[in-house]
Amino acid sequence: MHCSKKKQKRANYWQDRVFPFFISCCSILIIDGAQTSNEIKYERKPKMGEPISADSLAIVQALAQGVKPQRAPVLNTPADHGLEYEDVFFASLDGVPLEAWFIPADSNRLIICNHPMTMNRYGFPGHLEPWSQFNDVEVDFNRIYKVLHEADYNVLTYDMRNHGSSGAANGGVSGAGLYEWRDVVGALQYAQNSMALKDMVVGLFNPCAGGNAAMIAMTRRPEYFSDVKAFVCPQPASMHIGMKEIASLQGVGEHMDELDQEQRKLGGFANKKMSPHPYAPNVKVPTFIIQVRDDSWSRPEDVQTTFDRLGTKEKKLYWIEGKTERFDGYNYFGQHPEQMIEFFDTYMK
Repeated sequence: MHCSKKKQKRANYWQDRVFPFFISCCSILIIDGAQTSNEIKYERKPKMGEPISADSLAIVQALAQGVKPQRAPVLNTPADHGLEYEDVFFASLDGVPLEAWFIPADSNRLIICNHPMTMNRYGFPGHLEPWSQFNDVEVDFNRIYKVLHEADYNVLTYDMRNHGSSGAANGGVSGAGLYEWRDVVGALQYAQNSMALKDMVVGLFNPCAGGNAAMIAMTRRPEYFSDVKAFVCPQPASMHIGMKEIASLQGVGEHMDELDQEQRKLGGFANKKMSPHPYAPNVKVPTFIIQVRDDSWSRPEDVQTTFDRLGTKEKKLYWIEGKTERFDGYNYFGQHPEQMIEFFDTYMK
């Protein structure tokens, strides 16, 4: 595909689908210029030296609400794919109640799974409104659990805080890993303290923000990862990449400082802080990353940087070609499991 066509398709995607989702799912303060000054004072001025207008501020505030994602419903269970499972629950490191499924297999190998931001252990209902405005691809992680089960892996999969059926915390804010790393540790604590699971060989399947969370957990609590033998991480992401793109398409790309400030007002983080790059060097576990190369939400260099910084020499990067939908990357191993199973089999003997 020609470069200009890629850029246009990327622009249309953000303009027509992603921004309307923010509008439909967020409570937005619309500022009336007749009631409010058109020049809003900020601690840091925009790059062009002009004060932000009331209209631009309203857009920035709408985008900032993305740090409080709307919960998606848990629509399907492993039983819908012919799998026996148990409902289990445990606490995160800081005490947030987490809801989970355990899918047993006849082996001593366990894969602990989580999910991206806006999703849950089931996946994402992209075939339903209003979530289809964000992305109209349904993600069903149960397909991945099924192929893991068929390869004789036990599966423990949980909803991270503020997602699915798990507890609320941190004012409903998602940190794209900066809060959720505590959930990763909580899942490992549960496995390590369970009579049924404590002697199992452990691997991780942690996509996107869930993968970011795992890398942060490896940095802050490395002692919990001594039994982890393999880490599969589809599409780790730096938030400032996608947010810069959508802000630019809405005409407020020069106001990233203001966007960061609005996110912090909501209890969130500046976008550049929500990146796996600083934590990747502390990943010592064999790691397999996959990424849609022409992903309209990211850039190849972002994922390449994460991969290059990994602190393990036992690592693999696979580019999914011919796709532009990020969510196709989340479904990839449910449709093409061979590389994932081979990777886990290699390091979890």
